[in-house]
Amino acid sequence: MATEAAPMDEKAKRMRDLLSSFYAPDPSISTSGSSINASFDNINSTSFDADQYMDLMIKKSNLEVLLQRHVQMAAEIKNLDTDLQMLVYENYNKFISATDTIKRMKSNIFGMEGNMDQLLQKIMSVQSKSDGVNTSLFEKREHIEKLHRTRNLLRKVQFIYDLPARLQKCIKSEAYGDAVRFYTGAMPILKVYGDTSFQDCRRASEEAIEIIIKNLQTKLFSDSESIQARAEAAVLLKQLDVPVDSLKAKLLEKLEQSLDGLQIKPEEASTLVEDDDSSNDTESNDQHPAKIHEDAVRGFSEAIRAYREIFPDSEERLFKLARALTAMHFEYMELYIKKRVSAADFLGIFRIVWEDVVLMDEVLPEAALSDLSAEAAQVTLKQFVARMFSHLQQDISDTLLKFDINQKEAVEGELLKVVLEASQKAVLQGTTNIFQDFRQLLDEKTGIFIKMKDLISGWIQKGSQDFFRSLEAQFLVLSGKTSSSNDIEGKSSDKIHAGLILVLAQLSVFIEQKVIPRVTEEIAASFSGGNSQAFENGPAFIPGELCRVFHAASEKLLQHYIDTRTQKVSVLLRKRFKTPNWVKHKEPREVHMYVDMFLHELEEVGKEVKQVLPQGTFRKHKRTDSNGSNTTTSSRSNTLHNDKMARSNSQRARSQLFETHLAKLFKQKVEIFTKVEFTQESVVTTTVKLCLKSLQEYVRLQTFNRSGFQQIQLDIQFLKAPLKEAVEDEAAIDFLLDEVIVAASERCLDVIPLEPPILDKLIQAKLAKSKEHNNNTVSS
Repeated sequence: MATEAAPMDEKAKRMRDLLSSFYAPDPSISTSGSSINASFDNINSTSFDADQYMDLMIKKSNLEVLLQRHVQMAAEIKNLDTDLQMLVYENYNKFISATDTIKRMKSNIFGMEGNMDQLLQKIMSVQSKSDGVNTSLFEKREHIEKLHRTRNLLRKVQFIYDLPARLQKCIKSEAYGDAVRFYTGAMPILKVYGDTSFQDCRRASEEAIEIIIKNLQTKLFSDSESIQARAEAAVLLKQLDVPVDSLKAKLLEKLEQSLDGLQIKPEEASTLVEDDDSSNDTESNDQHPAKIHEDAVRGFSEAIRAYREIFPDSEERLFKLARALTAMHFEYMELYIKKRVSAADFLGIFRIVWEDVVLMDEVLPEAALSDLSAEAAQVTLKQFVARMFSHLQQDISDTLLKFDINQKEAVEGELLKVVLEASQKAVLQGTTNIFQDFRQLLDEKTGIFIKMKDLISGWIQKGSQDFFRSLEAQFLVLSGKTSSSNDIEGKSSDKIHAGLILVLAQLSVFIEQKVIPRVTEEIAASFSGGNSQAFENGPAFIPGELCRVFHAASEKLLQHYIDTRTQKVSVLLRKRFKTPNWVKHKEPREVHMYVDMFLHELEEVGKEVKQVLPQGTFRKHKRTDSNGSNTTTSSRSNTLHNDKMARSNSQRARSQLFETHLAKLFKQKVEIFTKVEFTQESVVTTTVKLCLKSLQEYVRLQTFNRSGFQQIQLDIQFLKAPLKEAVEDEAAIDFLLDEVIVAASERCLDVIPLEPPILDKLIQAKLAKSKEHNNNTVSS
């Protein structure tokens, strides 16, 4: 065997490498400058001499190196022996396997030649018998084939003779497609033999075909026929070689006119959404508007397909018709969603429109209706999301304005509480419902919705941001805080009841604390992500910013409520102080009527805030709680009383003014106005403080005589008890009331206060009169 020429397998290569490495020279004893030593070190070389190698090793190496080399060579020899042994075993197994295979082949081939000879004999016998059968049946077969050709010819002849009658039957049954098929099938024979044997048949057939052509032309221009029937008529006329190119303009005009019947009108759109109850009723489905519309569009598409085949040069006009139908579908959808439409109804109509688009796209793929529809669908869907938020905002506004808050029950009953609860429910339940509808949009399996999921999520986030911002702006308009181009429900800002402003303030707090976190959770759970195209005109949903917006709005509205109530009291006070001549005022005989009106206004404020605002941590601010106010105020009051009784009119006036200004320099400042909290006590207290401040300013604008000053003293003394009972900061109220007395004394020409017994008598008389009036009111 020529082992040199045979390619070596991996095992042989490995063995050769091992042998080569075994006889490789030791680099520690090799000399790079001598080629003789290099041949001594190369064990694989043919000129290798073991004795010289050993002599060289002994001369150049010490005992330790020789021992290491000995151990190394012993290990390599052992490994080579093991590998050689395994190689021999493997080849031995292969030889045994080859021997067994050869033995099995010999046993299997034994006897095969005899079987092959028998098979060949049988095949020759079958072939000879087959040739004999073919020879014996040849004449009969020829005769049968001749009879079969004759029979086919007779059937054709019979068909030609029966053709006029067949055509007449087709005319009666209006089966014009069968008639054209029969006639075109017989035309080759009639052209060859129509002037001889089949002359009568040809003439009768042509007369019938003329009638069919007239009927087809009548159907082609009939308005009562469907588009598909007209298209079939045109195809049949073309098969009969009737020129229809001249009719192309009229046919396409008819096709264009049929677009009006395929539109989804907004007032009819709801009837196209199939009910679940009728989905299993085949008979009702056939008459359902959605089924009728589907059949009409399918017929329109088939007509376009036929017209495209009949008039190949009219593709551009057909493309224009298909695009016009698609565009009109989406235009009507935009009109449809202007009214309140649920997500289920919207999706139902959208599926119908998209099925029409897909159907038309199959007929005219070159028109690119899918791309055109995708852009229109994005616009429509974006508008639908915006409409949903707009309807929700309108529902909230309607809930707030549904009750006539100007009526008397707003204060005496629980109307404000009812309005607040109803509006809170409208906001919270409305946002929950709208996001349930939006979830249906993401769950929709229509192809275009799957592609627009990111866009829908982005539109919902952007819509939520715009909705809350618009709602905050509407709250300010409803409260009269900001003006609007149109009056709200015919009401101007000056006619808006203060109770509505208070409801809007508390509703803003509710939106900040409850609604915005709930919406944030909904968006994070179902509408996260979003496409950047949806945010190109503004930011996505930013809950932190919205919370800040509504927090600021609630503070503005609460302050606006206090200002509105204070302004009403200010009008009352202005009328009170501008009407009489205070220089000629008569001696006071009772507490003035404006005090009752003032307390009545404050009572209304208290009733309103109890309905809307929570009760705070109530702790009355006593005079001793104020920094030094007790000493300064009481000392000033005592000094004022004692000195005024002892001095003359002019001396007392000059001395009182001097001591008043001196007391202001040394007394510690009392904090009057603090931040308004969303509690009943805080709002009432702030309102009283502002009203008393207005009272002080009106007093400073007048000049009083002794009686006028005593009237102011009586009124203020009567106000002290009910005001302290209503507010939480008694120290500030005491200070403001004292400031009114001081201001009146400064503007008085003859400062002589009422004696305490007279003052108490007048106050007790007023209290008794008020009690009697209240009893009569309750009994009546």
